[in-house]
Amino acid sequence: MKTICLYFEIHQNIQLKRYRFFDIGTDHYYYDDYENERLISDIAERSYMPALNALLDMIKEHGNYFKVAFSLSGVGIEQLEIHAPQVLEKLQELNQTGCVEFLAEPYSHGLASLANEESFAAEVKRQCTKMEEYFGQTPKVLRNSSLIYSDDIGLQVSQMGFKGMLSEGARHVLGWKSPNYVYNCALAPNLKLLLRNVNFSDDISLRFSNTDWEGYPLFADNYIDRIANLPEGEQVINIFMELSALGIAQPLSSNILDFFKALPECAKQRGVTFSTPSEICDSFQSVSAVDVPDTLSWNDEERDCSCWLGNPMQREAFNKLYSVADRVRIANDPRINLDWDYLQASNNFRQMTTKPSQVGINRGIYSSPFDAFTNYMNILGDFISRVNSLYPDDVDNEELSSLLTTIKNQDEEIEMKNKEIVRLQAKIEKIEAAEEKLRAKIEKTKAPAKAAAPKKAPAAKKPTAKKAKADEQPAE
Repeated sequence: MKTICLYFEIHQNIQLKRYRFFDIGTDHYYYDDYENERLISDIAERSYMPALNALLDMIKEHGNYFKVAFSLSGVGIEQLEIHAPQVLEKLQELNQTGCVEFLAEPYSHGLASLANEESFAAEVKRQCTKMEEYFGQTPKVLRNSSLIYSDDIGLQVSQMGFKGMLSEGARHVLGWKSPNYVYNCALAPNLKLLLRNVNFSDDISLRFSNTDWEGYPLFADNYIDRIANLPEGEQVINIFMELSALGIAQPLSSNILDFFKALPECAKQRGVTFSTPSEICDSFQSVSAVDVPDTLSWNDEERDCSCWLGNPMQREAFNKLYSVADRVRIANDPRINLDWDYLQASNNFRQMTTKPSQVGINRGIYSSPFDAFTNYMNILGDFISRVNSLYPDDVDNEELSSLLTTIKNQDEEIEMKNKEIVRLQAKIEKIEAAEEKLRAKIEKTKAPAKAAAPKKAPAAKKPTAKKAKADEQPAE
């Protein structure tokens, strides 16, 4: 029986403001708040809310038959918390149906997996904590930024305790193989890989409303028929896309939501089910390993990392940013951490690309790749200066780590002693309260004893001297 794994990504790029060379050292705020609010509010109204409402209606109508998965970047959650909390509330409502799985991903939606293993692991851990706080789920399957994957990344993800990972069903990796099977990491056989079916995914997210496309118009029954008619052994069809595809890339006027609402009923008629990534990892065995020595992603036709690191400007910005990764992680300063998350976001590097792309690139305030590079490097110069100012520059990372470890141990020891002091004070108060209670009880028992004691007879008065003398005289 064939099953569809439907997954949506939710992330919001942080827009940087125009930052000039002379701002370095004087202005430590790098963001265009107005544009950030405008973008997230617009996408929530035009895409997220209508799409989530449609998915909720599908679950209510079809029960456990229809299932879906999401992943949210930590940065995206922060933007939703500030500007569109109704989206998070709707996701929580979807979560209560029991038909939704939330996946892990890097907190910043950045490229840490390509540069620094410790930073990557820390980001994923922070995002998992967010998933537990909002949805009560501990993610078991990971989705890296833009489905970035390699054998080395898969090995690290396996060592982090995940049982599955999403990636791209790139033709140059699979060759003659089909993406409609479950595979495993070449270096970690226990990590199962779910590979995106490029054609089925892009038919919806990229081509659905394109009147020049030979498959236009696309109907739900025809779409499901194509899935049902796949070879018998191809049982897992992974359809992965951004949630913004429903409403932004494909406008609501194209009837994209009506198409989605019709999918479950058409699938029922053809015996096709829906499953979450974890269910697939638990129910299907891997058919073989996939060798991915070079990094792949779901971006552009090359399906590699050239859209972020394809030219010298991008590589210089990338290397300079991650040159302080260890120092940022060791210092663990809250304000530095916030800026670190926002500056890591992959769109900062994509705006510097010089390669052509079939998918439009939104450069925002920038007029050219060099303009994007210059603005980012100005911000990065100020950021790195702030990172280095936290501790003397002549203190290397190893020495700084040792110093901060010592400080941390001392803080923990002080905290333990404070807790012990509080415990002893509470114990003293308890003893004093018991003592006071006992004293009151003793006083209470003494009071009746005093009341029951007999009264003494009044003592005879001693005769006065005058009366005694009178008594001594004889009577006449």
